[in-house]
Amino acid sequence: MKTSLLDGKSPAKFDKHIIGNLLLDVATPDEVRKEKMLIGVRNEDGEIYRLIGATKINSFMNAVEELDDLGLVNELQDTEGTQEGCDAIFSEP
Repeated sequence: MKTSLLDGKSPAKFDKHIIGNLLLDVATPDEVRKEKMLIGVRNEDGEIYRLIGATKINSFMNAVEELDDLGLVNELQDTEGTQEGCDAIFSEP
């Protein structure tokens, strides 16, 4: 899985937990957006500051589970389709 911080957005205070719990390769935002499935992570200001890209559904589901375990909420859990270009968007409850 690949990840990138988005320019001009402040990382959330829980960001180090994401990096610690998920095996992610750092890439450019453009490279991450080329992945099949995208996960966005919102900071305390409500902005998506990090993108995580997964090629395989397994990787995507593992990332979703890990983010869930960190106590984050998937805003798109009960939604069909994507929003803001993401298949899942996680934020603090």
